Amino acid sequence: MRKVLIVGAGQSGLQLALTLQAEQYDVTVVSAQTPEQIRAGRVLSTQSMYYQTLEIERRHGLGLWDDTAPHLTGLRVSVAGPDGERAIDWTAPLKDYALSIDQRVKMPAWMELFAERGGTIVHRALTTTELDEMAADHDLVVVAAGKGELAALFERNPKRSPYTEPQRALSVAYVRGTPGDREDSSAARFNALAEVGEVISYPGLTLDGPCEMLLLEGVPGGPLDAFGDRPEPQQQWERMLGLLREHCPWEHERFAAAELTDAGATLAGAVTPQVSEPIGQLPSGRLVLGIGDSVVLNDPVTGQGANAACHAAQIYLERIVERGDGAFDWDWMQGTFDRYWDVAQHITTWANAALQPPPPHVLDIFGAAMKLPEVGERFADGFANPDDMTTWFLDPEASEAFIARCAAA
Repeated sequence: MRKVLIVGAGQSGLQLALTLQAEQYDVTVVSAQTPEQIRAGRVLSTQSMYYQTLEIERRHGLGLWDDTAPHLTGLRVSVAGPDGERAIDWTAPLKDYALSIDQRVKMPAWMELFAERGGTIVHRALTTTELDEMAADHDLVVVAAGKGELAALFERNPKRSPYTEPQRALSVAYVRGTPGDREDSSAARFNALAEVGEVISYPGLTLDGPCEMLLLEGVPGGPLDAFGDRPEPQQQWERMLGLLREHCPWEHERFAAAELTDAGATLAGAVTPQVSEPIGQLPSGRLVLGIGDSVVLNDPVTGQGANAACHAAQIYLERIVERGDGAFDWDWMQGTFDRYWDVAQHITTWANAALQPPPPHVLDIFGAAMKLPEVGERFADGFANPDDMTTWFLDPEASEAFIARCAAA
């Protein structure tokens, strides 16, 4: 039985661990936190998963929340005009529902499932030296830790990493008490505010039931970049409400009476988008393979982090099983990442483009969607199929031709 060590207990690490376990691999997971610590801590992210990745989870028996989490069934897009009111506003249905599960719910449940099935979990933060010692007893080491000392094992790829600093200041709150809209209470909402940033929200499942997850994406130095002091949760929420009142009043109306779901329901920070080389080398010369945020880290503006991690875990699983008894050497590791990059490049290209001011053709797309439902529906489905975004949404000529076909029809 081949032995695999996975460091990191997020979407990619735990999904890979559980699916390899089902294939009879001897898997050990290293997590810096216990399930109890994760549940008692601050929210870890915003996340939404669409039908393509949800189906991957279901295929492996990991879709545990279909019957309890709110179903996200549509997308509402609003673009603010010069007067601060909505100049563009439309809603499109998703082809199939999406889900957003608080990682404080999902990751502990998956950890406990892995342990129940006989998997070994080590709860500690590893240094590079300690990882090197553990690696000697395993056939393959996969690092799914996107932060800390181990993340430094993977060198930044400058050709695939156009940014060297964060492009947004992020503020997150999980709340309860928003009134349901008549027509789109189950829709994700994307609000573009010129030169200010984005206001994004969607229904989700948190520790004690349904909630609304709100993300402010602030242009650095702008008014939404207001959380550098890392305020306490209630103070952060009050500050977020004040910013909504001033810069996105139609969303303030929805959130004005809302309250935080729990004492750890906020998060503030920033992400520097980066693609790294997938192979790291330990002091002994042993090789480790990166996965998830350790090698492809995007800003959450397009909501693709968990989806990308799910695709990575599925592709790595297939490659490991295909390898059989062969060596997990440098060429195999590079080939595994290359197969994943075939998917991830579209996610990264779209996310990086979304951090720039929208070019005229994008505003044309959003405007056309107000009159042509097919345009909005194709954009909404792009969250499940990011490769489609790079074939038309980011291409002025292709998008113009598609709009013209829809208008003619």
